Amino acid sequence: MKKSRYLSLLAGVWVLLVGPLADAATADYVREKKWADEVVPGVVVGDPVYLLTPRGHRKFLALFTPAAGSDRAAIVVHGMGIHPDWGMVGTLRTELADRGFTTLSIQMPVLAADARGEAYPPTFPEAAERIAEAVAFLKAKGYAHIAVVSHSLGSRMSLEYLKGTPDPAVRSWASLGASYTDYGEVKLPVLDLYGDNDLPAVLASAKTRKGSLANPASRQAAISRTDHFFTGHEGAMVDAVADFLGASLK
Repeated sequence: MKKSRYLSLLAGVWVLLVGPLADAATADYVREKKWADEVVPGVVVGDPVYLLTPRGHRKFLALFTPAAGSDRAAIVVHGMGIHPDWGMVGTLRTELADRGFTTLSIQMPVLAADARGEAYPPTFPEAAERIAEAVAFLKAKGYAHIAVVSHSLGSRMSLEYLKGTPDPAVRSWASLGASYTDYGEVKLPVLDLYGDNDLPAVLASAKTRKGSLANPASRQAAISRTDHFFTGHEGAMVDAVADFLGASLK
C-alpha cells in the first residue's frame, strides 16, 4: 500500500474514533431548543429575546427584564443543564429587576441530561462568548454599569469570561455556590456567596476562595441554614446580591 494511501486511511480511522468524542463535548442545541419551547410560553415577567454567538452564529434564548429609569443591569447565568427561568434563577432575574437592576438571564450551553459537571469544560469558550454577547446587548440598550450574577457551574462558565479582559462596562461579579478555589485572575469586585449547608465541594473550597479575592471591595458571605440552591432563603439571597450590586455598580 502506498504511504499516502495508508496515511489517508489512518486519518479516516482517527476521525471515526475521535469524532464521537468531539461531538459529545459540544453543546446540545436540540435540548436548548426544547428548553426554549417550554420556557417562552410561560414567561410572565420580562421579554424573551434571542442573541447570536459568533461561534456558528447560533441563537440562544435570553429573558430581558428592564427596570424603569435605571442604567444598571445584571447578566444572570444559571447552573448546569437548566434554563434562564429555572427556580432560584428566575427569582434572581425578576426580584433584582424589582430592586432597580435590569436583568438579562441567558441560556448557557447544556449537555445531555445525564452529563456530569466534569464533561462541561469544553463548552466554556462558547459560554464566555454568550456572556460577551449579553454585555453587547445591554450596552446597545444604554446600560453603562453591568454585573454578572452566576450560580454553580454558571460561575465556572463566568470565570472563563471574567478572567480575561472583560468589557469595561462590566463592573462586578456576584458568584453564588462556586466550587473552584481561585479568583486571583479576576480584578473586579466579587461577592462570593454560598449556603452554610452547601455542597461539600463548595464548603471545602470556601477558605481558599476567600483568600484569593484580589479586589478590596470583594467579600465572602454565607447564608445560614440553607443549601446550594438557597431553598427557603431566597429572600436573603436576593438581599445579599442586591446590596452588593448597589455598592459596586456606581
